[in-house]
Amino acid sequence: MTTTALTRPVLFSLETLAALASLQPDQINRLVILGVLEPDCEPGGRPLFRPEQLGVIFQLQRLRAGLGLDFLAAALVRDLLARIDNLEMTLRTTISVRTTGRPPWTRIA
Repeated sequence: MTTTALTRPVLFSLETLAALASLQPDQINRLVILGVLEPDCEPGGRPLFRPEQLGVIFQLQRLRAGLGLDFLAAALVRDLLARIDNLEMTLRTTISVRTTGRPPWTRIA
């Protein structure tokens, strides 16, 4: 049995993403080159961006404004914060399993 999507996913062009983020298209290209943004490509080779990529840009802009960082430094901080979150989640799960013998999602109140 095959399934098909009933709607096409929303994808933004480079220019649309730049306009929504209040950035210049060359700034978006720089973020792609740095590996911060991951575009999908249409058959013609134009980059298309998922809506989640706009959230990444907004996080970078908040870090830039709040900490006075450039885009590269903000991207590094964002990556480190994500790694810390993953490590904390792993630690919480490990501690819970060791103390109760059960994963946290099986906890009985």
